[in-house]
Amino acid sequence: MMDIRWIAAATLLPLAACSTMDGDANPASPPPPAEAACNGDAGQSFVGQTASAETGVALLRATGARTLRWVAPGMAVTMDYRADRLTVSYDAAYKIERVSCG
Repeated sequence: MMDIRWIAAATLLPLAACSTMDGDANPASPPPPAEAACNGDAGQSFVGQTASAETGVALLRATGARTLRWVAPGMAVTMDYRADRLTVSYDAAYKIERVSCG
């Protein structure tokens, strides 16, 4: 027969793995601000240009963003906000239609 203590330990062990050691931690608090925030205004001059790898590099350099997200026509994207991300939408002819941070 199995000892009741083993059953209790086997039941509680997975729950203990999910707990945190810091009782004051607030899981709903937002992450700290990104070190390199995006400047969307600096990317507006790229609207109308052709989307390419070279254009992407120039966009990152001009806006100070760390991450570049290309959005193709009809593409679904997440709505989460990231201060260090540049989102660039283009049309079927690869012409940039919209440049925004987030």
